[in-house]
Order: sequence, then C-alpha cells, then structure tokens
Amino acid sequence: MGIGSLFLLAVGLSMDAFAVSVCKGLSMKRASWKACLICGLWFGSFQALMPLIGYFLGSLFADSIRAVDHWIAAGFLVLIGGNMLREAIGKQAEAEEPCGDCGADLSAKTMLVMAVATSIDALAVGLSLSMAGQVNIWLAVLLIGCTTFLLSGVGVQVGEIFGSRFEKKAEIAGGVILIVLGIHILLEHLEVLT
Repeated sequence: MGIGSLFLLAVGLSMDAFAVSVCKGLSMKRASWKACLICGLWFGSFQALMPLIGYFLGSLFADSIRAVDHWIAAGFLVLIGGNMLREAIGKQAEAEEPCGDCGADLSAKTMLVMAVATSIDALAVGLSLSMAGQVNIWLAVLLIGCTTFLLSGVGVQVGEIFGSRFEKKAEIAGGVILIVLGIHILLEHLEVLT
C-alpha cells in the first residue's frame, strides 16, 4: 500500500473523530485552542494506537489465513465503510439533534469513551492492514494519528463556525473512502490492477 493510499485511509478513519469534534465545537460558546488540542490528542492517539494493536493481533494468525487474507482485508474495509455510510444516512433521516450526546465536556472520562468509540473501526483496519501485505505499519500509524489530530482540531473550529453542516458529509466521505480502498486491495490481489 503506497503513501497515497495510506493517506486516504488516514483521512477515511479520521472522519468519525472529525464529526465528533464538529459537535464539540458546535456545543461550545467559544472553541479555544486548548479544546482543539485536547480533541486532537485524544482522538489522534487512539486512532494511531488501535490500528497498531489490530495489526499485531492480525499478524499472529496471518500465516494461517494467507490464502484468503486479501478477501478478509477488503471485506473489513468495505463493511466498516458501509457501516459509516449507514450511520451517516441514518443521522440524516433523524434530523433531530444532529450531535446527540456529544456536548462540550472535555473531561478525561468523556474523552476516553469518545476516543475509544471513534477508534474501534481503526482496530479492524489494523487487522486488514496485517493481511493486506507490504504495509509499513509505522508510517500508517503516524499518518493516521497525525491526520486525525489535525482534523479533530479543525473539526472543533468548524463546529464553532459552521455548525453541524459538515458532520454527516464527513462521515459519508469517510465511508466511501474505506469502501474504495477495500475494493482497491481486492482488485490488486486479483491482479486486475497492477
């Protein structure tokens, strides 16, 4: 997986954290740099840690499933992307309170729960990366963490300025990116793409 694909993966994974950060900014009277930094650190750290854990867990049994590993990797990415799309479209249909229980609370307890919740997909992506082969996991983790850190900070500012208009669009974009990457991995494995 090249640096371009890894960057797209990082952007796709960071969209949940971006959407939550937009909600945080929306619920704040004034989004400070401290709030941007707190969201960025929590979300960026967990988005980097989870794929690393998933990668090493996947590496433990990758040899036993080598014949179907690309199918599994592609399936994970397509399922995660599809789930993101389903959730985003479901939120569009609800149209009540767009940000739910997000609130302006930046306490460690609240941020830990949100960071874990938004990074579960990254754990599954880490499993996919271990099966996709020829992935520099350290570069992937660095890109995912830094991208999420930056987009989370930006999300807080976007929420304060523009409201929740970008939350659903970000989740839809993230879902589409993950689905495309999953299909790309499968097509490379089938040697349709070289």
